[in-house]
Amino acid sequence: METIAVRPLVGFGKTLGYRLPPQLNGQVRVGSLVRIPLQRRAELGIVEDLEAPGDFPADRLKFIHELAQPFPVLTPDLIRLAHWMSQYYACGLDAVFEAMIPAPVRKGMRPKRVRFLSLARRLEADELAALEKKAARQADLYKFVAAQAINLSVPREPVLKRLKMTGSVADGLVEKGILRETQGSERRDAYTDEFALGEQVQGSLPTALTTEQTAAVEALSAALAEDSFTCHLLEGVTGSGKTEVYLTLLREVLEQGGGALFLVPEVALAPQTVGRLRARMEAQSGGAGVVVWHSHLSEGERYDAWHALAEGEARVVVGARSAVFAPVNNLRLIVVDEEHEPAFKQEEVPRYHGRDVAVYRAHLAKALCILGSATPSLETVHNARLGKYRHLRLTKRVEDRPLPLLHILDMKREIASARAPVVFARLLIDKIRDRLEAKEQSILFINRRGYDASLRCPDCGYIAMCDHCDISMTHHRVDNILRCHLCGHEEYVPPVCPKCRSPKIHYKGAGTQKVEDVAQKLFPQAKVVRLDADAMRKKNLFRSVLDDFRRGRIDILVGTQIIAKGLDFPNVTLVGLIDADLSLHLPDFRAAERTFQLLVQVSGRAGRGDMAGEVVVQTYMPYADVFQFAKRQEFTEFAEAELQQRAEFGYPPYRHLLHHIFRSKNREKLVFYTDQWAKAVEKEVSPHMDFEMRGPVPCPIERIKDHFRFQLWYLTPKPTALVPRLQALRQTFPWDKEITEVLDVDAMNLI
Repeated sequence: METIAVRPLVGFGKTLGYRLPPQLNGQVRVGSLVRIPLQRRAELGIVEDLEAPGDFPADRLKFIHELAQPFPVLTPDLIRLAHWMSQYYACGLDAVFEAMIPAPVRKGMRPKRVRFLSLARRLEADELAALEKKAARQADLYKFVAAQAINLSVPREPVLKRLKMTGSVADGLVEKGILRETQGSERRDAYTDEFALGEQVQGSLPTALTTEQTAAVEALSAALAEDSFTCHLLEGVTGSGKTEVYLTLLREVLEQGGGALFLVPEVALAPQTVGRLRARMEAQSGGAGVVVWHSHLSEGERYDAWHALAEGEARVVVGARSAVFAPVNNLRLIVVDEEHEPAFKQEEVPRYHGRDVAVYRAHLAKALCILGSATPSLETVHNARLGKYRHLRLTKRVEDRPLPLLHILDMKREIASARAPVVFARLLIDKIRDRLEAKEQSILFINRRGYDASLRCPDCGYIAMCDHCDISMTHHRVDNILRCHLCGHEEYVPPVCPKCRSPKIHYKGAGTQKVEDVAQKLFPQAKVVRLDADAMRKKNLFRSVLDDFRRGRIDILVGTQIIAKGLDFPNVTLVGLIDADLSLHLPDFRAAERTFQLLVQVSGRAGRGDMAGEVVVQTYMPYADVFQFAKRQEFTEFAEAELQQRAEFGYPPYRHLLHHIFRSKNREKLVFYTDQWAKAVEKEVSPHMDFEMRGPVPCPIERIKDHFRFQLWYLTPKPTALVPRLQALRQTFPWDKEITEVLDVDAMNLI
């Protein structure tokens, strides 16, 4: 009698035993998704073992209802990874399993079945002439199918729609034995057109490696041959050819029959990466399957990507942080590109960091993990210094192209000279004009959406604040509204000050919309396009804009961080950073690090082709260390200074940071319970653990969506020891139902 251990996906909290019905014997494996009876309901569960837990008599176990998917939805290493994540990130195992399994897979979706047409026999000339006389439409359909490659099947419905024919035309040819109709599945792929893009961007054949690239490939190939876990930091200046190193290793993995994960920080970077991989794989290996994996795909696209992996049709996955859970068989290589990006951190349960999960998954699979960046996170730099990661460097750009020349401009002087607020400094205007005359392209970056940063009254000091959050509203001129970027609340723009009725009310600060508007007025002959979250509400707009930019149809591209990372445009020779010190003023100990990374990453978009690049940085703090280090491209020196400061305060990477956030609409109750919790931690946890607790204090933005927020910090050298203690206390603490609390391990967002 076959029994299995199943973990329900409904927060049940433990693994249960079930029996297999005879018809499913031999079909259920570890990692299978099954439907089980649980408390008078049918629920989904993951098979964790092929033997029921405990000593409960097998004949008293219930039968499972059905096998929800024909293939296991999780590999054995993913199940082990889920258990580690549940313990490390202080969350339920069911929440981790749910994050790992795409929603359409849990819903029981199946491949899309379609009908295909192919030639059953080829007509002679006289037969075709007779068919043209008797049934001209059938003859047209025959000729279309016959014009395709030998034995190629074409999908029936799209062909009939294209030729404007009814199904009876195809049925007639099938009855005559001229065409053959078959059933098959159609793969819904979000990036079918990215092969051509890959050829434009990278070319289908590998370029000659530089001396530094060759040394890096040799070191990584040797690590791959060890057939055991190793993690390498590949630090390379922007434009040094890190992607070519990845592609060379990827080809080696595929030739050995292995699979690979390629993680990028933003969904926006996936099309370009897919294009490069598909172009290279098609040219060199006859078309190894490459699928895309991220949350912005349609359900059909996500299911078919999973199905292609489960069937072994695909062996390479490209995607954002959730792609780290893709069920790749024989996983040999994981690449985390731009590993420093905060976007790899999930801000909802389970609050995992994609980079760290990737490293641990590589450890479980005994695979090679590569963390790539021009500006590695200080946590990764620290791990490399400790010897946990091997450190490789690419210090020169491909073909010895020079790094872009940085101009650091003091905007206080610009404003004093103009005697009025200005968006563009005179030098930046001149540089853009030079690029337009030379038929070269420019990128203008500002890390703020909207038209104006805020609406203010100079007479009474009124600022238009959100009614639901402690933050000022941003003016969006396109639809002439004030919008909160935290909760989405919108209001019409008042004609006079709501407080004192003064007509002098005015806007302050600039966003992407204003930069776009000013650029278009200054350069009316130029094609200016804005790319930010507001402009990307239409599906695939990002890809179409970047394609136009790549083809030279756009002269000036304005955008936020979405255009600052990883994109490669050879004709871009100028990058302008507007309000470059915005991120430097955030109440976050990582503010300087993130500002430096942003400066280098945005600057790296310039001069990637044959022409030299320039970067104009507009700031009100030109002599701040972060700008001077960035100007000289001194990452090592910046990291050394920043690490020394972190060590003094005991901040990461020297200790792990656990961020505990408490929320409630009732502020008095919130203050009371956070204070009681802190006292409980001091009494129950502090005597047994080595950690420092700071707080409770209000969060930097105290109110969001009508909920007040307080916080505690726990700084510890060993989170694996502290988290279980806190978890045990969380379960016994007498929480009020109006209090919501969140424990974020290795927190990245402290605002």
